[in-house]
Amino acid sequence: MSARTRADARATTAHTRWPPGAIALTVITVLLLLLGLLMSFSASIVDAAQDGDAFGTFRRQALWTAIAVPAFAIATRFPRQHLRTLSWPLMFVALGLLVLVIVPGVGETRFGATRWLGVGGFVFQPSEIAKLALLLWLADVLERKRPADGSLHRTEHLLIPAVPALVVLAVLVMLQPDLGTTVLLALIVAALLFVEGLKLRVMLGGLLAGVAAVAVLVLAAPYRVARIRGWLYAEEYAQAEGFQLVQSWVALGSGGVFGLGLGSSRGKWNFVPNPETDFVFAIIGEEIGLVGAIGLIVLFLTLLLLGLHTAFTAAPGYDRTLAFAITAWVVGQAFVNVGTVIGLLPITGVTLPLVSAGGSSLLVTMVALGLLINVARLPAEGTER
Repeated sequence: MSARTRADARATTAHTRWPPGAIALTVITVLLLLLGLLMSFSASIVDAAQDGDAFGTFRRQALWTAIAVPAFAIATRFPRQHLRTLSWPLMFVALGLLVLVIVPGVGETRFGATRWLGVGGFVFQPSEIAKLALLLWLADVLERKRPADGSLHRTEHLLIPAVPALVVLAVLVMLQPDLGTTVLLALIVAALLFVEGLKLRVMLGGLLAGVAAVAVLVLAAPYRVARIRGWLYAEEYAQAEGFQLVQSWVALGSGGVFGLGLGSSRGKWNFVPNPETDFVFAIIGEEIGLVGAIGLIVLFLTLLLLGLHTAFTAAPGYDRTLAFAITAWVVGQAFVNVGTVIGLLPITGVTLPLVSAGGSSLLVTMVALGLLINVARLPAEGTER
């Protein structure tokens, strides 16, 4: 066998292998996806039946799943050099859609917010696309600016692309308004800058500035002040601002250790708000019990460990940054959701990745996890500038 033939054989093997880490990430993704399909039916059936179609939410989620699974499979094998090229048009598309959604008469308004665009029979959230676009674009920009000698970025080289991009996207998202997604965008940027070596004192300064900005945004909107009041004094305002949190507690407590059984939730009968989206974790705790709730948390903790292992065994630079940021985003969003449902954090409207009903969130998260598995499969793939 010639040297060229042996090299081709090694390349073919490298592009077909599935290391244990990639397999484990795939298994966790599939488990979360199946749980999401199950709970999208169980948690939504009451509200959907009242709207005239008991299977409506489940049918939509299943349709989005049929789109998301092939997209996930493509993402696991998509060449990362091409991904970097596509990140630029994707960023412009995200910006355009965020502008379009706030144009009067174009975006769809629900629950007092205009966050959706409808195309034919599909309705999606541009802010979900913006999360992935920001991550991919900023990771590519930072790779292009990486010093040739392998040294760390200078602080200004990190902040100049990151902060303006975050501000522009955050302003557009807050015009919807959507504080929860704005916080997640900041989390993605923070993860990218952290893994790229931003100094700790600068990170802490950014954190304090972010907290101050959130406080101003909260005080500027009476309904957000009411949410904070309902979070801090939920039982005092159990029939008003604290209703969501109190009903979430009741559902979680009713489930006990092993739950009431799938489909047996009482909270979804117009007690727990948004049972298939923001508060699906409460329904999981009620129907599957403490065992199911802890099992779900263990899945996300395992995803965290596998994602971090993927990041820090990947090639330094773009691959490592990509894997770390995706892990921080998906797991961070999961624990923000769980934190709001159990009362550790104020209610923000952040969904539980892969588990909450929502098509655009499902599709974007599946693509992101596919890219994480892509890095786990080929940790040493070149990423030319």
